[in-house]
Amino acid sequence: MDPEDIQHRFAFHAATTQEKRDAHSSIRQACRRLADHINESCPEGREKSLAITHVEEAMFWANAALARSLSG
Repeated sequence: MDPEDIQHRFAFHAATTQEKRDAHSSIRQACRRLADHINESCPEGREKSLAITHVEEAMFWANAALARSLSG
């Protein structure tokens, strides 16, 4: 793996525009709605916990994609 790739993956990527801040917020809100829906619709248990954890993980990766993008 290229050292620049490692550096880019572990660097802080601030949202430098309002458009990026809004995109991050939109991702968080959509994931929160899904997590709320799962929480209300599914019985307590390991499967529900994992589903919510994976929504959280998807939110992190989506926001990383926004933050790490070289455009914007």
